[in-house]
Amino acid sequence: MTEAPVPILMYHSVATAPNDATRALSVAPEAFSEQMALIDDLGLTPVTTGDLAAGWRSGRPLPLRPVLITFDDGYEGVHRHALPVLAKHGFAATLFVSTGWIRGAYDAGGALDTMLDWDQVREIAAADVEIGGHSHTHPQLDQLDDERLRHELAHCRDIVTDALGTAPVSFAYPYGYSSRRVREAVRETGYAQALAVGNALARRRQGPYALQRVTVRRSTGIEEFERLVEGRSIARNFARDRALTKGYAMVRRARQVRRKAIRSRV
Repeated sequence: MTEAPVPILMYHSVATAPNDATRALSVAPEAFSEQMALIDDLGLTPVTTGDLAAGWRSGRPLPLRPVLITFDDGYEGVHRHALPVLAKHGFAATLFVSTGWIRGAYDAGGALDTMLDWDQVREIAAADVEIGGHSHTHPQLDQLDDERLRHELAHCRDIVTDALGTAPVSFAYPYGYSSRRVREAVRETGYAQALAVGNALARRRQGPYALQRVTVRRSTGIEEFERLVEGRSIARNFARDRALTKGYAMVRRARQVRRKAIRSRV
């Protein structure tokens, strides 16, 4: 029996007045509340990333009409605006943190807007939200050499483990990009599954380290959102995104080839 595809929603900031750097991928609190109410009205069942992957790995049945609600980076609005709404509906979710952007002892700088602090991350975790890894400084992982790549993955995992007392089992690739080398490093670091972007529904055949997500933006209206969670017209909605992604992937591969050629001459 073939499992039905699952929509995995990718959020970033939830904010009333986002800055220019995060505006496009920031959802207004009122819109987020309306979207979560629609998920409830449609009878969808939010699950965590770990639960979805474990169910597909073991063959254990998933809840009826599962959906994933995920947040990347670790913006403060997830605690201020999203968490009360999730609690109101009793929804599961996953927060992927870039540990060097979280305010506190491990802050490496470079964050794009106001971020969570570790006390807030712990409160979110205590509300049964899964905390996953999103690297330490949010680099383009496939552009790093092996040593830096493994540091980004392992340092992130170690910090989350120290802060929460539990090792993260799920990972989300910064910028949504990965490669076979990156996916292998993620697995070897101890993460059991990882999410890409792709703007497509997640399917078991994608494998546990390349599960696809769909992007929720500030411009996503409620009718478009309903189509996303019901898996309708996704290819049409994201046709431009996919074309840009393919073009950028070619540029990235060219950069990698050029760097390898330079290193071989040194």
